[in-house]
Amino acid sequence: MSSTFDAVAVGRRVLAAEAAALTLQADGLDEAFVRAVDILYAAKGRIACTGIGKSGHVARKLAATFASTGAAAFFVHASEASHGDLGMIGQEDAILALSKSGEVRELSDILVYAKRFGIPLIALTASPGSALGQAADVVLRLADAPEATAEVNAPTTSTTLQIALGDALAVALLERRGFTAKDFKTFHPGGKLGAMLRTVGDLMHGAGELPLVTYDTPMPEALLVMTEKRWGIVGVTDEAGRLVGAITDGDLRRHISGLLSLSAGDVMTPGPKKTVPQSMMASEALALMSDPAPSVTVLFVVENERPVGILHVHDLLRAGVM
Repeated sequence: MSSTFDAVAVGRRVLAAEAAALTLQADGLDEAFVRAVDILYAAKGRIACTGIGKSGHVARKLAATFASTGAAAFFVHASEASHGDLGMIGQEDAILALSKSGEVRELSDILVYAKRFGIPLIALTASPGSALGQAADVVLRLADAPEATAEVNAPTTSTTLQIALGDALAVALLERRGFTAKDFKTFHPGGKLGAMLRTVGDLMHGAGELPLVTYDTPMPEALLVMTEKRWGIVGVTDEAGRLVGAITDGDLRRHISGLLSLSAGDVMTPGPKKTVPQSMMASEALALMSDPAPSVTVLFVVENERPVGILHVHDLLRAGVM
């Protein structure tokens, strides 16, 4: 390897060039972006993302991004479109076509098809005057920035801009549609992301496993419940069934003298301070266990002040939240 070659310097140069291009792209956003979001929002069908070569790979990625954020979308290979796949695109759909030059022969049939059936077309291109640009209802122009490969001119900066613009469209559409974390969970049931989006209600143990006693329960009985349920804690409820306190190992140690002559209400710590609703995200419950201090390993799940379940840190571990 040549001693004059500095891989880190090259990497930094590329990243700096693409970061500068992204800033330029952001500064240049205008009314065309608003119209593009309007078109996607108004589409009653799906978003057909298309392109060829590197732009095709980006289009496939964007289709996945739209779909995962609640906007029905799919990828159409520009070449395959001319051999029957045009039938995948309906009159209620919208087309998002990607090409840096805008002069791609494989896109021509899609452009004709869109015009014939009045299907709205959004172009991501560096050339508004190209065939693609002129056929489009809205042109999102790529910033005038050089590729990161000065001599070879391979698609680098331009594809980064395409991805970023597509992501910007997806997020703008997501926010306009009022898409929430709960909606996102529907499309991401698996993996680490799916685990983080599960709720406390999905993971908690129900009423049958709740370690509960009343305020006036004698401590010998409370200890029996604590032992049988094996959570290392017992909740204390009042006459109306509201959770008013909890007994932990620490409470037992503090009242060791004469413990068996006391009631649950005498020994409990009022509160408990950390409870969660069923609707809370599992990731939020995990954070609550350690912050604010003191940290806990068990949370009571409460609705209308009444305990309905219990959640242990091990439940979060098994679900892959941690």
